[in-house]
Amino acid sequence: MEQIDDKADLFVGRHVSVSRETAEVFGRPAGVRGSFADSGQSDSRPAPAIRPPDPVLAEAFSRPAGEPDSLQRDPLASYGVPDEPPARADPWRDPDSTPTLDRPALSVPVAPEPTLAGPKLGVREVLFGNRISWWALGTLAMIALLIGLVGGLLGRWTAEVAAPLHSNSVKLHQSGGGGDQPRSQVAAVARAVEKSAVSIDIRTASAYANGSGFVIDAKGYILTNNHVVSMAANDRSAKLEVVFSDRTRVPGRIVGRDVRTDLAVVKVDKVENLTVSKLGNSDKLQIGEDVVAFGSPLGLDRTVTSGIVSAMNRPVPLKPDAESDTDAVIDAIQTDAAINPGNSGGPLVNGKAEVVGVNTAGLVPGGGSIGLGFAIPINQALPIAKALIADGKVNHPQIGINASSVRNERVLGAQVRNVVAGGAADRAGVRENDVIISFNNRTIESADELTVAVRTSKIGEKVPFTYWRDGRTFKSTITPGSD
Repeated sequence: MEQIDDKADLFVGRHVSVSRETAEVFGRPAGVRGSFADSGQSDSRPAPAIRPPDPVLAEAFSRPAGEPDSLQRDPLASYGVPDEPPARADPWRDPDSTPTLDRPALSVPVAPEPTLAGPKLGVREVLFGNRISWWALGTLAMIALLIGLVGGLLGRWTAEVAAPLHSNSVKLHQSGGGGDQPRSQVAAVARAVEKSAVSIDIRTASAYANGSGFVIDAKGYILTNNHVVSMAANDRSAKLEVVFSDRTRVPGRIVGRDVRTDLAVVKVDKVENLTVSKLGNSDKLQIGEDVVAFGSPLGLDRTVTSGIVSAMNRPVPLKPDAESDTDAVIDAIQTDAAINPGNSGGPLVNGKAEVVGVNTAGLVPGGGSIGLGFAIPINQALPIAKALIADGKVNHPQIGINASSVRNERVLGAQVRNVVAGGAADRAGVRENDVIISFNNRTIESADELTVAVRTSKIGEKVPFTYWRDGRTFKSTITPGSD
């Protein structure tokens, strides 16, 4: 293998073998030393001979016959786009160019030269200098007049039509209310009764009680309930005061009381011009009739409530407790007028301002009225009051039996448990286990109803009664005695 030249040792001391064909193509021609570049020195040596190309390569890479373009397009050419004008020569790319000044990168806008303004127009020029036409001045004057007119109208409307929020001239008027005359039936009744209704206060060293009452006689007699004055009757140190509608307080004394009817009479002395209650007839009361209750519920004196008569002849038992020794069954008027603790003893009045009952009790399971109030009919209370005023005590009719209520499929009434020997029932032929179903023409459905029926009869006067015995009904008469 022929060595190419003496500089082959540049390849890190390794000898490179080259084929003859490669050496002929890329090697120096024979007798030539150095590069192919023109060194500026004449060389008389003959130009190297260029061998014709390989036919296969010439066919593969040569330009086809008759084709003027080459296969590769100019990458910088813009085909189909008009050529842009040549850019200005960049002096920084031409090292041989001389320094030159060019325009700034951003142009600064130049303000236009100010034009000289004309002379300002004064009033004289405007009005007399013919600078503005007369019709233009007239138009401006009309516009100013219209603006002034509209502004004036708006100001007037704001001042007179739209009233201000605050004013010292506003006067608030109230109607006369129709004078001082009562404007309802309840108001008329309240006015007629208020001076005859009283409150009763009782104080001891350790307790206080309050109730109501009403004047029944001009001499100072006041009717109330026994359970209202029980604490004063059983404690000699108790102080009893009667309070009238004008807040006058007067000491009171117990005239008499009856635990069997829960009624009592109190008397006040040296009180002038007492207003006496107008008493009515409770036997003529109708269910649904309007009534008004007076009293001092829960210590609130001069309280008025209204309602209707809900029922008549309702037997209501009243048992003794820590504050009262009352042991009675009242033949009550039932009303839905509110009756609360403190109403006891006050009057129940009809629409004519007549007292028809004595407020006595109320069913108050939650501590307040639920529309179930009860009053003693005035027709039953007056005989008791008269007896107490006359004698200080009351004698009640009795027939000499004890009874209990019975309700079964055979009979309904008061069953006799025992008979007092020689008493009214014994003389009338009544036996134990007989069931009284009617007394003094009043139907008996319980022992309480028999109690009130006997008590409302008269001592020494015969009354009819009906009883049931062993499936048979008997009628007879009986004469109540005195207890």
